[in-house]
Amino acid sequence: MGNLKEELKAKIIETLNLEDLSVADIADDDALFGDGLGLDSIDALELIVLMDKDYGIRLADPKEGRAIFTSIQTMADYIEANRTK
Repeated sequence: MGNLKEELKAKIIETLNLEDLSVADIADDDALFGDGLGLDSIDALELIVLMDKDYGIRLADPKEGRAIFTSIQTMADYIEANRTK
């Protein structure tokens, strides 16, 4: 799963144009929203698209995304359990 977490960090940086960050700057348990990376609701939509496109995971309930997008660790755990790609 370590590779998945690194892959997620790189994809988030690329997808959300976080040019001032590197993979090494993001800890597995850093909060993605609020005081962590400071992502917003538009970024959440981008993450939903990324999950669908890259891992075949469709999130039907936006409230579900809140728990999944807590950190890189929670995203990786969810992807491991639910990926179709």
